[in-house]
Amino acid sequence: MSNINQNQILFNQAQKIIPGGVNSPVRAFTAVGGNPLFINKAQGAYIFDANNKQYIDMVGSWGPMIIGHANPIVLSKITKALANGLSFGAPTQLEITFAQKLIDLVPSMEQVRLVSSGTESTMSAIRLARGYTGREIIIKFAGGYHGHADCLLVKAGSGLVTFGHPTSAGVGKASSLQTMVLEYNDIQAIEQAFNQYGNEIAAVIIEPIAGNMNMIPTTIEFLQVIRKLCDDYKTVLIFDEVMSGFRVALGGAQSLYNIVPDITCLAKVIGGGMPLAAFGGKAEIMQRLAPVGDVYQAGTLSGNPVAVTAGLATLEIIEQDGFFEDLSYKTNYFIENLIKLAKNNNIEFCAQSIGGMFGFYFCKDLPQNIKDVEKVNLNNFKNFFHNMLNEGVYLAPSSYEAGFISSMHTIEILDKALEAADKSFKLL
Repeated sequence: MSNINQNQILFNQAQKIIPGGVNSPVRAFTAVGGNPLFINKAQGAYIFDANNKQYIDMVGSWGPMIIGHANPIVLSKITKALANGLSFGAPTQLEITFAQKLIDLVPSMEQVRLVSSGTESTMSAIRLARGYTGREIIIKFAGGYHGHADCLLVKAGSGLVTFGHPTSAGVGKASSLQTMVLEYNDIQAIEQAFNQYGNEIAAVIIEPIAGNMNMIPTTIEFLQVIRKLCDDYKTVLIFDEVMSGFRVALGGAQSLYNIVPDITCLAKVIGGGMPLAAFGGKAEIMQRLAPVGDVYQAGTLSGNPVAVTAGLATLEIIEQDGFFEDLSYKTNYFIENLIKLAKNNNIEFCAQSIGGMFGFYFCKDLPQNIKDVEKVNLNNFKNFFHNMLNEGVYLAPSSYEAGFISSMHTIEILDKALEAADKSFKLL
């Protein structure tokens, strides 16, 4: 059967028993049209669909696969861990080793709590911030995604400083009334918010490098202002580095900006492809967590030994000398040549990268916030996505998602992706 038929058959089956046929909405190709690929296996920089067609993977399981798929070192260590059991529901020495590794690599984290997903991480960090400060208001930024906890599924109101309203059915109005949504990279808005509500704000949560309105970095001035305001008003600053953590640099985005958050949320890379996440920060704050403190948080599979083994093996690889220099060089190589190809084909286009993370946009200037991203040429993106897919390159199926390069993407592989891009731009 053809590639399309094989994936279509599986999608038809899935839609009967799984809502929308997928277990995470963006996988459904709703934003680009068509039907999703069903993946059978992955190796290195490649994934293989249900018809065994090979694709250069620029998604990397949405970020975790920084050392490529099915890394033999990681698989070997996981295999040994499996022989000891899958889950204990009790402390292990491995948890201590892993937590210490995170603390060594991200110095702002003095203590760490392990969880199983990015949503758990951010949700728990917010509860902790509220418990620590005794306040309720949370500030987030339009276009920033921090998981699907109720208080975070909120979009911006109509004014410069307004409380948001739910973006999902089932989210109570009370949750949205505790969340203020401001414009990303807007210094005036954050200053005004603190002038009006400063003594009521428990936390500011922000992606220092956003990955769900495509890839948009904050400005250093913006982060510096936020850090000072949080200090002045004794508000907890939460960095959501679920995407940027160990993706843009060994110490995360905070090491690039030289800004120290009070709490950091991590996931994706730290699990090496397994479900694993963490949040950590100042010991004074973390000590408010149960069982020593009054903020409750728990998880049956938190610190799962197999997941921790995969994460630790991954971190040991990426901390080797030259790893991020090489990753950054290759990602920048891909992006610079992508820009040249678009220009040669007279396509309005821009792009950028940091570490192994990249974003590209069918517009003239690099976006600074979600409003800018909403102005990109969606038809060009959709057509480019499907053109690339036909040429054997798998990109994120949404113009709001960042892309990722792994250490297994050689220059030769990237050149093949660029050849596909040249053909795809010509078809536009």
